[in-house]
Amino acid sequence: MKIKKFEFNMFPVNTYLIWDEQKEAILIDPGCASVTEQTQLKEYIESKELTLKHLLNTHLHLDHILGNPFVYNTFGLKPEAHKADEFWLENAPKQSRMFGFELPENQVPIGTYLSEGSIIETAGIKLEAIHVPGHSPGSLVFYCAADHCLFGGDVLFQGSIGRADLEGGNFDELREGICKKLFVLPPETVVFPGHGGKTTIGAEKSDNPFFRG
Repeated sequence: MKIKKFEFNMFPVNTYLIWDEQKEAILIDPGCASVTEQTQLKEYIESKELTLKHLLNTHLHLDHILGNPFVYNTFGLKPEAHKADEFWLENAPKQSRMFGFELPENQVPIGTYLSEGSIIETAGIKLEAIHVPGHSPGSLVFYCAADHCLFGGDVLFQGSIGRADLEGGNFDELREGICKKLFVLPPETVVFPGHGGKTTIGAEKSDNPFFRG
């Protein structure tokens, strides 16, 4: 599996493009918010001659879905996400105004509902959805056992965890979910988070300050 990380929008969000030898690709959390960012993503996909098969959202907070309309209009894919986060799509215009801008397009509705244990596949990639609520009610982590990695959205970061003070958040639920569902994975599992640099399950299990004591 090959992985390309983009940093998009003002927040900024890590957008991940992953693909296999058959050039079938999965896009995770498209944050591209400007024409420049949209063009960068489209031209990269075209340059690699990739066929985009899935659009995945780890969760539906505004910063992670800004590129969903562009992906739908360009590639015809609706997002795959957890139903528990669906209300965030309705809240997106209000949320954007809180940050001082208007959304140019309506958000795209969820095309496929994912939940605990959902499998997302291409010809050469198999991801398993792990539901870890707390940052948002529908937060998902996408785990690839074969390549020893996961795409964690805003659940687990290098030396930190996701904030739990937004609507539907729950700090205790988030912490418990990380312990019970992520820290049981092999320690060498690489964590590709929604913001910042990558880390490993082993490093966070031993050094993350939210899990000491």
